[in-house]
Amino acid sequence: MNDTGQLGNAVTQGLVREVDREGTAGSGDIADRAWEAAQGYDGKYYGVPFNSQAFALLIRKDWREKVGADVPSSWDELIQLAAAFTNDDPDGNGKKDTAGMVVPGSTTRGYLTWWFSTMLWSEGGDFVKKQGDGYTAAVDDPASVKAVEKLQAMFCDSKVVQPGASTADSATTHTVFESGKGGIYLTGPYMLPRFDGSLGKDMYEVVAAPPGAGGEAAALAEGENVYLMAGSGNEKGQQAFAEFAASPAGQKIGLGLENGGIIVRLPVNTTVDGAAERKDPRWDVFQKVYDEHGRNAPALPNWATVRQISSEGLNGVVSECSRDVAGAMGELADEIDAELEKQGAKG
Repeated sequence: MNDTGQLGNAVTQGLVREVDREGTAGSGDIADRAWEAAQGYDGKYYGVPFNSQAFALLIRKDWREKVGADVPSSWDELIQLAAAFTNDDPDGNGKKDTAGMVVPGSTTRGYLTWWFSTMLWSEGGDFVKKQGDGYTAAVDDPASVKAVEKLQAMFCDSKVVQPGASTADSATTHTVFESGKGGIYLTGPYMLPRFDGSLGKDMYEVVAAPPGAGGEAAALAEGENVYLMAGSGNEKGQQAFAEFAASPAGQKIGLGLENGGIIVRLPVNTTVDGAAERKDPRWDVFQKVYDEHGRNAPALPNWATVRQISSEGLNGVVSECSRDVAGAMGELADEIDAELEKQGAKG
């Protein structure tokens, strides 16, 4: 069991074998978006989905009410709310010591790209786009450049992100939010149990990320697959385990209701209602985001490498505020195109 983002790595290294989607018991009950995340660049399937997730906003409800703001209906309004959380003393301690937006801006494991994907897609931009039989870079397209300019402004002009955001990974940002130093956090449903315990369930609300300049809402969708490792002497056993993991019984075990061990965040099996099983409607917000606005990373031979390259390029413009965004994105596009060429995926 491993991330959907590792599929390309596993396939190119020959570590996994192909999966027969139609020949997998119960495959028709598994969400199409989850199957999409098990599909390689060649269109074949290399895993059986067992877990999915999408990203939504956790917003300090008490802070929002304190500054007299409504739930944001656009990314521009979201950034305005972040500015109010930064400047208007939402915690009432008389100090300017809060950050509006909590961002894992590190290049480690491509964190900045991981976080920025939702914003970029909502703004109508992209990292790559289909061209012919392959892909080409899209980070230098006008909509993408405008989105990155907004990102740079959050770090450099309005300064609504937490101090040290450009080097922060998720372990750091979790702590910033739960310690009451940050007011808006774009993250996954797996954080709810932790923040309920550390911050308090009534202190924050779960809200779908709003549409941006692109006119439509979008949210990064991820998950995990059961990969059937190549070279096994027990392929029938592998298949049986994968089918069980994706079955209603396997999915309900994975919800961790009895032991708190959540390995299924959002069920991939459409016959299982995770929010109803958990008796927590906040999980349904994440499920609806996944179903209606979720977007998987592109099925490149190795998306993880492109994610890392793009994260380093983005980090450069938020770490050096004098950098010209259009020029930097042109350079990044060249790097991405070179990597696509290397992977045999350049259109």
